[in-house]
Amino acid sequence: MRIGDVKRKTKETTVEARINLDGVGKISVDTNTKFLDHLLSSFAKHGSFDLKLKARGDLEHHIAEDTMIALGMAIEKALGKKEGIRRMGDAFVPMDDALVLVAVDLSGRAYAEVSVEFSKKKIDDLSTDLIEHLLQTLASSAKFNLHVQMIRGKNDHHKAEAIFKALGMAMSEAVSKRRLKGVPSTKGVL
Repeated sequence: MRIGDVKRKTKETTVEARINLDGVGKISVDTNTKFLDHLLSSFAKHGSFDLKLKARGDLEHHIAEDTMIALGMAIEKALGKKEGIRRMGDAFVPMDDALVLVAVDLSGRAYAEVSVEFSKKKIDDLSTDLIEHLLQTLASSAKFNLHVQMIRGKNDHHKAEAIFKALGMAMSEAVSKRRLKGVPSTKGVL
């Protein structure tokens, strides 16, 4: 089993994250931000990852950011040397009016390009200006390339949820095992 456990404690937050990349979508997420919980649960469910996450802290921004740092660290830890993985994955996800493409490359190099706009300042209890930052933080912390393209959409909730569902599906493909032996790189290392 490829499992990553991380406990992160700062002066502002305490986060415990555990991900099983070979899971079945068993989820327990509690960040005290209900819409962030919903997005992370969607990521885990559609990626078939077991995810246990608990975060507490002083401000929405600090909790959300540190949650994504801890989750990224847990993903990187679970991947280990990345031997035998597909490495790259992508997913198109429609959700009513929204259509999104997410592509990832577990290259060991952090990069995020997120192209999405929201019409509201908040979706339920999560500031929409945080969503792009949280995706960038996850890619940076887990050291992977992330591209998010909002093709169309009107409803902010649908757009955000489609992104996280697609992220789960793309990550699931990227972490899946393949016939190739060793590390999927002509360099021999990721």
